[in-house]
Amino acid sequence: MSDLNDFQPFISMTGIRKSYGKGGQCVAIFEDLDLEIAKGDFVAVMGPSGSGKSTMLNMLGGIDRPDGGRLSIGQARLDSMSEAALTHWRGTHVGIVFQFYNLLPMLTAAQNIELPLLLKDLGRTARRSRIETVMRLVGISERSAHLPSQLSGGQQQRVGIARALVSDPQLLLCDEPTGDLDRRSATEIMEMLRFLNKELGKTIVMVTHDPEAATYAGRILHLNKGHFEEQGLAA
Repeated sequence: MSDLNDFQPFISMTGIRKSYGKGGQCVAIFEDLDLEIAKGDFVAVMGPSGSGKSTMLNMLGGIDRPDGGRLSIGQARLDSMSEAALTHWRGTHVGIVFQFYNLLPMLTAAQNIELPLLLKDLGRTARRSRIETVMRLVGISERSAHLPSQLSGGQQQRVGIARALVSDPQLLLCDEPTGDLDRRSATEIMEMLRFLNKELGKTIVMVTHDPEAATYAGRILHLNKGHFEEQGLAA
């Protein structure tokens, strides 16, 4: 029988410090931030604007670095990686879903999804197979040749999710994934994220202001004054 003390978090932030220069002053975002997330968790992070939610997400994605403390995901120590190693790790292990989709307007849905694969040693046939797989998974196969301007907001977000999935990452980071969608489309996207978590075992960390979207997560954390406070979910 395993002991609770043997628990090894998939994501671990310990004593994280982060500050930015603003108007000639140093503004502290985090002074001693701790967080543990198990593999396969779906965590929603909420909190007021300016509380550091996006900064936290950027550090988990290897886009931004902490000023101090320890940050590890799986076996990787992100806080001590070189830039080259961090770039390679990010391209292999993390998929990011954005509020405003971040699709290139001159590329088709399939071409937008293909972009992360262009950095990998994959032939055209292998890339095409992966693209077709994720497009079927998110339900937009019939839109493969459409430009973003020819897609609804919900369809564009499906393309964004497919692009995040095409490299088969362990971790999905979602930055306000329903923030630009109507309620029906938002519900469809959240149902899809729950499927990816429950059925495919993806670890998901989602920043959101939407209380309804947050209920799809297994845990809800509030970021307040540089620390996390856990909120219980309704039964």
